[in-house]
Amino acid sequence: MIPSPVIFLQHLTLPFSLQVIIDTDKSSYSLRFESREHLNHVVSHINFALSKQLFTSCQIFNSFSFPPVCLSGGFSETYAALCDYNGISCKEEVQWDVDTIYHSQDNREFNLLDFSHLDSRDLAVIVASMAYNTWFTKLYCKDLRIGSEVTEQVLHTVSKSSSLEEITLENAGLKSDEYSNSLLHLDLSKNPGILSGEDNLYLFLSQPNCLVHLDLSGTDCSVDSLFGALLRGCCADLSFLNLSKNSFSHRKVKDTLPLFRQFFSSAFSLTHVSMASMKLPPDVLRALLTGLTSNPHINDLHLDISGCELRAAGAAVIQELFPRVSSIATLDISDNGLDADLLTVLPALSRHPSLKHLHLGKNFNIKNRYTLTYMFLPHQALQSLSLADSRLRSRGTVLVNALGSNTCLRKVDLSGNNMDDIGAKMLSKALQINTTLRSVTWDRNNTSAAGFLDVARALEHNFTLQYMPLPLSDISQAYRSAPERTEQALTKIQRALVRNNQTQRFSQRQALRLHQGLVTSTAEQVMERLCVRVQQQVCMLRGVGEMEEIQAAKQVLKEARNSRALYPSLCELAHVLSVDGPVRQRLDSLAGELAKAADKELQVIVDSMVSLCRELCPLSSSAAERLSPPLSSVAERASIPRSAIRTALMERAAQDIHRALEEVKLSVVSYLTNSIVDQILQELYATHKTLVLRVLSLFQTRQVSHIKHWEGTCEDGTGWRFNRHRDSLDITDEELGTSIVSVYMRTYVFSVESKMGSSGSGSMTHHFHTWINPIENLWDVLEKTLCSGPTLPSSIQES
Repeated sequence: MIPSPVIFLQHLTLPFSLQVIIDTDKSSYSLRFESREHLNHVVSHINFALSKQLFTSCQIFNSFSFPPVCLSGGFSETYAALCDYNGISCKEEVQWDVDTIYHSQDNREFNLLDFSHLDSRDLAVIVASMAYNTWFTKLYCKDLRIGSEVTEQVLHTVSKSSSLEEITLENAGLKSDEYSNSLLHLDLSKNPGILSGEDNLYLFLSQPNCLVHLDLSGTDCSVDSLFGALLRGCCADLSFLNLSKNSFSHRKVKDTLPLFRQFFSSAFSLTHVSMASMKLPPDVLRALLTGLTSNPHINDLHLDISGCELRAAGAAVIQELFPRVSSIATLDISDNGLDADLLTVLPALSRHPSLKHLHLGKNFNIKNRYTLTYMFLPHQALQSLSLADSRLRSRGTVLVNALGSNTCLRKVDLSGNNMDDIGAKMLSKALQINTTLRSVTWDRNNTSAAGFLDVARALEHNFTLQYMPLPLSDISQAYRSAPERTEQALTKIQRALVRNNQTQRFSQRQALRLHQGLVTSTAEQVMERLCVRVQQQVCMLRGVGEMEEIQAAKQVLKEARNSRALYPSLCELAHVLSVDGPVRQRLDSLAGELAKAADKELQVIVDSMVSLCRELCPLSSSAAERLSPPLSSVAERASIPRSAIRTALMERAAQDIHRALEEVKLSVVSYLTNSIVDQILQELYATHKTLVLRVLSLFQTRQVSHIKHWEGTCEDGTGWRFNRHRDSLDITDEELGTSIVSVYMRTYVFSVESKMGSSGSGSMTHHFHTWINPIENLWDVLEKTLCSGPTLPSSIQES
């Protein structure tokens, strides 16, 4: 492919009313026009060309122009233009994926892995197209070693794009860095050495920015040198911080401890901090916990300090300071060699009022069974517990057996403990009486087919467990010795889990979004073509004056432009109005009423039970009255937790009601959108037809001089540029008819001066009618199709 001639336009100025100065990379040009109408037309044409190629809101002069309607922010057109400029073939696969898959899924994250099979040069052009695109807000690349060409374009796009908010370049082989203040998400993990000798990141972090997610894990950076920059620029918005698999500069760590402590005491938005898999000095752990202790701004923090070699010194710091930290909800201290020091750590963790999720795996090189059962004592508020890869063996059966009476835990991970079939039997007994567990992870425990059958029989009587991942390691081992029994057990387990999840039906929102995306993609393409044709007709007639037809056409074009925001605006309106609507308010009040009714019903039941006890066993009942508390006081202490009733209403009943409302709302949105779009298409067809007839009447009245100029510039420039980048599209019937008219008009316009006589006008009129008759027949067919209108959704008809 031979690249087209390119002019690097740098400046365009209008020093006088009818003069334009154009500065390029090589020279300057001064153009003077005969009238302001001529100037307006040229500027309008440049605006249209720039908006079509770059899809920005650039307007270099106040003139009417209609930006084209394009899928995914016009990515395909920009990509085609850059391919043309760089002299490489345009891959239709890229355009199809973006315009069909990405658009229909409303996916704003561009994944380079989707095109990893293409050459490095093709990837570079794809990335370069994002610099001029406002549709995509995320760029993702993981485990794909990108070349220098792609790296250069990635950094250029990151620094120039105004819409890019998240960038993930994990294990991409980057060797340099450059950043934009608009970034919200930055993931440079698994790029060793990317930060060595570079100051750009530290400068970026030290300046005020809006970064929310920062992942520098596995980059070989010096962690202690980062916190000065984080303290100056990232305290306000940073929520996710991952510095795992790096190291501390131990010679400087004491000097940076005040900065370290001050950052964790000043951060406003932290929700996740990971410093895993690095040697964490006790002084650093003390500064971290001390900073969090004095921070009143954050709560529900996830702190991951696994694999940090804490041992006895770290255990002492946790025992001393952790009870004072009220902001940590999730703590991961697995693989820290705590072992016997767990005896001092567990009491501090068990007394913690806000700790909900705890990871303790790989810390159990001890034989004290008291340590294991301590974690399941009733006074704990834990919701999830992970003891993965602790190799508890037979000692773990005591812990599993304690699950039966535990009423706090909702999720446990017991994988990697080699508890054999006796562990599976204990788990089956616990599941038969436990009603709070929702998720159990069980694998790498040497479980045979017999153990799986025990769990399957237990799940026949358990209606609350909803999630149990397939234990692939144990399944493969059990299947080799007893394939039929293993398959039978797994089938029963999966059926029970499906039964327990029956109330959680799949939402129709994504399916409807896909349907809407595919339908509107076609409608947008048709509307784009019509808008371009109508805009060309308006451009042709502008020199004649402001006619009613032109004003009506501008109004139709304006509504076509507004219709692009119709569907998302209606969805957003429906969502905003239902956030705190009558249904939720009614459920809130109903929760209180149900709680009172439940307490009253429970009071009657308990009183009846106590009376029956006194009737059947009067002596024992009398003796029980002298106990503390007395037998009769059980009615006062029996009560259903308000949270349970509220959860049942707001998380179950409310979800079903909300799902039904969403289906009806989306049906209404689709109906309204289709109705408006269909009407706009009818008006565009009618407007195009009217303008073509208007042009014909101007030829009949000999107003050819104006038409010649505007047609020669607008139609030749805009029309040629439009069709040039649509060679891969099929020409529809309506476009064929319109193109015939345009070609016929161009032929006569360029030769009109030599043929404009008394018989010339009549000859032109005769030929024009000859060409327009097929178009009128085509319009009749389209009008009959469109007049049928959209069908009202069945859900609305029934209501």
